[in-house]
Amino acid sequence: MNKFNHMIFSFFALTFLFMLKKTAAEGVHAKGINIGAIIDMSSRIGKEQRVAMEIAMEDFYGTGNQTLVLHIRDSQRDPVCAAVAAMDLINNQQVQAILGPQTWEEALSVAEISSQTQVPILSLSDTTPKWATERWPYLLQASPSKQEQMKAIAAIVQSGNWHQVTVIYEGTDSAAIAVTPYLFNALRDAGVGVIQGLILPTFASAITLSEELEKLKSEQSRVFVVHLSFPLAVRLFEKAKKMKMMEKDYVWITTNPVTSLVHSNASIISSSMQGIIGVKSYFPERGHLFHEIRQRFRRKFSIENPIDDNNEPGIYAAEAYDAVWTMAVAVNGSNRVGQELLETILQVDFHGLSGNVQFVKFINERAPANRFHINIIGKSYKEIGFWSKGLGFSKTIHENSIYSSCMTVLEQALWPEGPWHTSRGWTLATSANPWRIGVPGESGYREFVHVEYDHWGNSVAFSGFAIEVFKETIRRLPFILPYEFIAFKNTSYDELVKQILLKQKYDAVVGDVVILASRYQLAEFTKPYTETGLMLIVPAQSGNRELSFIRPFTKSMWVLIAVITVYNGFIIWLIERNHCPSLKGSMLHQIGIMLWLAFNTLFSLHGGKMHSNLSRMSMVVWLFVALVITETYTANLSSMLTVQKLDGAAPNVEALLNSNAVVGYCTGSYLQNYLVDVLRFKTQNIRNYTTLEAYAQAFKNKEIAAVFLEVPLAKLFLAKYCRRFVSVGPTYKVGGFGFAFPRGSPLLPSIDEALLKVSENGTLLELENRLIKPGNCPDVEDEKHSLSPSSFGTLFIITTGTSTISLAIYIFSRGNPMLGYTTIWRLMLAAIRFWVCQRQITRRSSNAENSVNNLAPQASGMQSLV
Repeated sequence: MNKFNHMIFSFFALTFLFMLKKTAAEGVHAKGINIGAIIDMSSRIGKEQRVAMEIAMEDFYGTGNQTLVLHIRDSQRDPVCAAVAAMDLINNQQVQAILGPQTWEEALSVAEISSQTQVPILSLSDTTPKWATERWPYLLQASPSKQEQMKAIAAIVQSGNWHQVTVIYEGTDSAAIAVTPYLFNALRDAGVGVIQGLILPTFASAITLSEELEKLKSEQSRVFVVHLSFPLAVRLFEKAKKMKMMEKDYVWITTNPVTSLVHSNASIISSSMQGIIGVKSYFPERGHLFHEIRQRFRRKFSIENPIDDNNEPGIYAAEAYDAVWTMAVAVNGSNRVGQELLETILQVDFHGLSGNVQFVKFINERAPANRFHINIIGKSYKEIGFWSKGLGFSKTIHENSIYSSCMTVLEQALWPEGPWHTSRGWTLATSANPWRIGVPGESGYREFVHVEYDHWGNSVAFSGFAIEVFKETIRRLPFILPYEFIAFKNTSYDELVKQILLKQKYDAVVGDVVILASRYQLAEFTKPYTETGLMLIVPAQSGNRELSFIRPFTKSMWVLIAVITVYNGFIIWLIERNHCPSLKGSMLHQIGIMLWLAFNTLFSLHGGKMHSNLSRMSMVVWLFVALVITETYTANLSSMLTVQKLDGAAPNVEALLNSNAVVGYCTGSYLQNYLVDVLRFKTQNIRNYTTLEAYAQAFKNKEIAAVFLEVPLAKLFLAKYCRRFVSVGPTYKVGGFGFAFPRGSPLLPSIDEALLKVSENGTLLELENRLIKPGNCPDVEDEKHSLSPSSFGTLFIITTGTSTISLAIYIFSRGNPMLGYTTIWRLMLAAIRFWVCQRQITRRSSNAENSVNNLAPQASGMQSLV
């Protein structure tokens, strides 16, 4: 009975207390200002936000002129439930402003309602796009912008010298989709390429995660930026741990949604998330008042959430506390509603408290939104430093902090297998599995690429300019890269580059491969290691027009003519000087007379009055030789001038098009389309050739009037055929030779850097001079069409011999004139006999040769019978 009475008493007591509490609440409702909040009470973020909001209301109570009442509703992470909650708060609780919700989808669901009722919404979602605030002016961003955080992540990637990353984000989260453009832009500004963006659904299955991670594992890049909700990120890392993707050379970087909640689950830290670099928004964690609030938070959180392992406040608690104070200060002491309240909130918050994440009531130093904590998640959650916009990385945040653009200034935190800064973020080839380098096996330009095969058709040696440049480049890498050359027995360079995309035969391509926009769909290229451009080659004009009058004869021919002329002039002067007083006088006078006599005889082609038969004999022969030389000179000069005119008939593309000329280009090259589509040549007027020799032969056979070659091949062609061909017109800006690598290859920046070193230290120039530069072109090429002394050898012998004989007779006959005449007749008879003998010998030799030729078929026939 006593027990029953005690139960009745307890019932009435509880009923009384309930009624008393309800009456008090109604009284507060009648006199106070109502503020609403929509959060996901089942999530860790929602739990922290609720406790922080309640503490903020406790701290604000009694500081203002009016009483504020906070009404919290559960969104259940459902946009529909969030919208219903918003309508309830506005219609039934007459709230003047609403705080939350956390996700962007929920914020959108209540934005239209708030704008219609003119109730401001302070959203705690990751981001609010500009178009959303323009459409719903009562929607405000209460959490800090994620744009600066993305710059911090880009700075980490740049500091690690990681040139390529993969971004993993949640495709069904509109906030994540809105944030990723900030990340892509920040990475691009830092010179970092995004290989791909992996989009995961919120409720991705274990099979889906395994398949996507297997694809990432097959790629060479090992740097991943993760922007996911915490539950999805946990499942992703658990699966990555099982697939051994959390080991050395893998780099994982997480953003605020993951990093800010890691503290809430110690078991996850120790199991699957070791070695992750985390970035989260900064707020000061020092001072007596902060620690007091922290202790209150921990006590209250433990009471309300006894099953949670960790009761530490995170950044979301700080944001919620800050947002409540922003709203409370705005509505305190006024009856403003609608647009007036919105403007007041903006004034208090300077867009102001949002983005300045802090416990604003008790912390005097405002926390700037462009500072971030840098953490390493290992066996314990460890803070290693900070990043500040415009300053860089630092160990501490105070006036005397030392900043650096490199993360090495921070405290070293260990990966499972070593310091984080030693991670390359991509895998290297090994001696067991070297890089497979495809090389054109049938290049027509041996100077660039030459593959020698053994008797079985296997390549045994690779040489050439391209091969040597690649070897020198690899030697200058800061790491060892094992590789092997493999010949590609196909003339199509497009097919060779395509093999990189297929990932079946080759990991890279080295050779005389032109960098083309169309080939960028298949692979990426290094910077060109040769000059870029396309050159027009035509037959060279025959020498300098200003000196064209000397080109009919070679230099030696001109010297010989001058010597013989002076020699004959001297002999005639010597013989005639005793008969002509004008040939006597001073030594200088006689020399002048002698030279005048010699060259006058040559160019006038008639002799003056001679007094001696000896001088007449020399003069007659020399006049005949001079006649032959002058006429030959005239004919050859006319021919050369005509050739010059023809050679210069097609100096540019327009002239070639107007004359309907046929031009050549390289076989298997992109030039066919370029010549037809860009330069407008007719298809029937272009011909392809495979080797430099084929070009030269085509010119010789008059098959083509010009040829288009890439600059390196043009230089090689001009070097091989010295001065016979020239480049005319402008250099068309295309191509250049480069090495091809897989798209997004993290090795490519290191190769480019090493290639620049090869160029800057003179190695590239030395290889070019040794392998493809011309030597000293022989004079015979320049004088191919000029007449040499060999063409007039007989005539020169005759005239020189005649003059010499005249001189000899003159010397011996000065004492006996009859001796001179006798000697002349004897010499004439000897010359006639010599001529007759030579004719007989020549005739007999010809008869003997014919006899041998006639007997040869008979002997061959007898051999066949045998």
